[in-house]
Amino acid sequence: MTKTLKKKQIILAALLLAANISASAQGNGMAGITEATSMVTSYFDPATKLIYAIGAVVGLIGGIKVYG
Repeated sequence: MTKTLKKKQIILAALLLAANISASAQGNGMAGITEATSMVTSYFDPATKLIYAIGAVVGLIGGIKVYG
């Protein structure tokens, strides 16, 4: 074997090893997506009530300014 061929094989083996390690490091991505979805869903109802309350206050202030 020539030096360059052996060097290319070592580089290729190192790249394949690095790709394998990075693929294994990603782990269970679906569990993270599911957890994020449940967190966003749990904040949706309180956020909706907060937006309704802000809208009610702004509506009252607007009504007072128009008729006041």
